[in-house]
Amino acid sequence: MSRRTAATERRPERAGEGARGLRAERVSWQAGGRLVVDGVDLAPEPGETVGLLGPNGSGKSTLLRLLAGVRPTASGVVTLDGDPLPRLGRRAVARRVAVVEQHSETGVELTVRDVVRLGRIPHRGAPWAAADGADDGSAVDEAVRHTRLGALLDRSWHTLSGGERQRAQIARALAQRPTELLLDEPTNHLDIQHQLELLGLVARLPLTSVVALHDLNLAAMFCDRLLVLDRGRPVAAGRPAQVLTPALIARVYGVRAVVTPASPGDRPSIRFLPPADPD
Repeated sequence: MSRRTAATERRPERAGEGARGLRAERVSWQAGGRLVVDGVDLAPEPGETVGLLGPNGSGKSTLLRLLAGVRPTASGVVTLDGDPLPRLGRRAVARRVAVVEQHSETGVELTVRDVVRLGRIPHRGAPWAAADGADDGSAVDEAVRHTRLGALLDRSWHTLSGGERQRAQIARALAQRPTELLLDEPTNHLDIQHQLELLGLVARLPLTSVVALHDLNLAAMFCDRLLVLDRGRPVAAGRPAQVLTPALIARVYGVRAVVTPASPGDRPSIRFLPPADPD
């Protein structure tokens, strides 16, 4: 079940269009004559955390860019509350869909407060450096509370650790006050403590989140549902206990694994085995 306990009302669906929230229907994208994403469907429930899994080159990052409207689909459609993203326009999409990239660098001297305030750009008619309005200030304050960044607001971006930078980027995304949050490998290069803290934060947020991950145990621990891609094609989707089987792991990742079955309400855990000795 979604982490939101309140029932979410759905407006009537329009013919040929999706239901409430962010939805991908048979989306594809190609580069150099090769399909990078090939016929993917994704329809998160409001408030869910959906994990995108797959080896390097499986299309996870490209799918996130299609969901954000950064890249146009070659076929299929991405909709937000039933409206195709191109019809809504970039600014309207940016007010609803926030993106946290895998790497964020800047040569500009910014404080953490400056970084968080960047999230208000889609909502403002004036340049971001202008005085904050009441909505801007409350959105920034709320984002800082969620990410526990209050003590770091005056710190330079360039002095932050990897975990602190990721928290600041999530705060920037939350300052947009989005309904959908897309994260591309947010735990890369973080130690175990910061991985757990970061994904725990994402899972607690009252948002619909789609997060690309490499670590299968982290995906099992924090995601409500999983979508597994292999060479751009969807090969499995469902609850972690349904998806993360030894057969699926061997097929997609080419490794052997023991999966401890989940008891009702629990999450599976994966133990990887060394490669078999060659004959």
